[in-house]
Amino acid sequence: MTVSRLIADRYRLAEKIGHGGMGQVWAGHDERLGRRVAVKLLRTDLLNSTDGTGADATASRSDELRRRFLRECRVTAALDHPGLVTVFDAGEDGGELYLVMQRVPGLSLADLIAEQEPFPIVWAVAVAAQLCTALAAVHAVPVVHRDLKPSNVMVREDGRVVLLDLGIATALDTDATRLTLTGVPIGSPAYMAPEQALAGTADPRSDLYALGCLLHEMLAGEAPFRAPTALGVLRRHVDEPPAALRTLRPEVPAVLETLVLDLLAKRPEDRPADAGQVYARLLPLLPAAGAELQPPVGPLPDPTRPYRYPHQPHQSHRPQSAAVPAPAAPVDDLTGAFAELSDLVAARRYAEVTELAGRLLPRARVQLGDAAPLVQTVRTIYARTLREQRRYREALAEYRQLLADAGADPERSFELREQIGLLRVQLGDREGAWQWLLELLLERERSHGPHHPDVLRLRTHLNGLGSATPPPTPVRGNPYANS
Repeated sequence: MTVSRLIADRYRLAEKIGHGGMGQVWAGHDERLGRRVAVKLLRTDLLNSTDGTGADATASRSDELRRRFLRECRVTAALDHPGLVTVFDAGEDGGELYLVMQRVPGLSLADLIAEQEPFPIVWAVAVAAQLCTALAAVHAVPVVHRDLKPSNVMVREDGRVVLLDLGIATALDTDATRLTLTGVPIGSPAYMAPEQALAGTADPRSDLYALGCLLHEMLAGEAPFRAPTALGVLRRHVDEPPAALRTLRPEVPAVLETLVLDLLAKRPEDRPADAGQVYARLLPLLPAAGAELQPPVGPLPDPTRPYRYPHQPHQSHRPQSAAVPAPAAPVDDLTGAFAELSDLVAARRYAEVTELAGRLLPRARVQLGDAAPLVQTVRTIYARTLREQRRYREALAEYRQLLADAGADPERSFELREQIGLLRVQLGDREGAWQWLLELLLERERSHGPHHPDVLRLRTHLNGLGSATPPPTPVRGNPYANS
């Protein structure tokens, strides 16, 4: 193979950037659309090698690997999440199968750990939390990644974490399970759950075990189990307890140490049930969103940026002499500002609604007081717009303040409490949201009966919490219209 090879008369290969149990990954260029891509090729030696079992067995093995590769393409292409690589194309060229994916810029987590020692605790929390959101999307399919490790995680310049190489992921159904029986261990020994090492079986909790290994490595500077050979590492995964993190790095919060130990439990049933539960335990350790503008990026990507500057424009490196935009002028004319906000709402220019409402609200509170109807209206608009923009943490704070100001209005309180419960779901607090919405359901059922639309809707929310996918925040039509 040469670096000038053209795949499917379209994708020009440049250099090999990775390899794994099923193939090689090449940096490439899409000559039709003029964009950088990554091209994964199924290893030809696996397709064509013989092991003494005869031509029929070799052909059967080749067919199995082809089915598995094509299945990988379909499963990966069906996943849509900012923390996962986008699949562009797939097919066969010159007897080789190929998968064309997004080329993710940034540093691998392995490189970032090597560059930043000791790894900041809040960075480790932010990386793990972002991986939880990606794993939740993967496990909902349901798919198991099976090879979560630092080299399969990219951290972009803006701090966004992207999970790579779902090529060895296996959907949890009978046909897919049969396609894993290749006799080749799937996974990396340093991050392999005991059940993978012992029996080659894996479920979503196996990925959570690997996440625990990643957290341990980020926080302690080393993998939880080390040995001179791969077999020795696997034996330690199966037989030995991990070291408590605070004996290696005392400043690690006790709750984080406990979470890592829970993730590294030997038995899958002793680990957290799903990625959502892990995210809920990480949530209190994540940085809060700030009010300041996002500064230019530094020499290393900071994975806390998506939490500290949500939905802000990304600013790359710029010269020190570059002008910094002046902050928006304070709102002095409340009457004019209210009119402008009303016009923006009518035009559904939500980004401008958020910006103006966020500036208007503090001044209106000072001049008119929290209980003023205009202040309540502005806060409601602000909360709903934040919710629409998926800035759930900020929206939750505003809804809680609205509830505190609702007074004795039972219908208004009910609406706000329902929204608070749904926002807690979006933030990963499934258990807390369940209790919150269940209490609301019981109250509503006592006052309105079991067949009231509010009761039926709350039951739907609770049923959704029992499934793999949390219920979305309900928005019907215009988000500012009586909801």
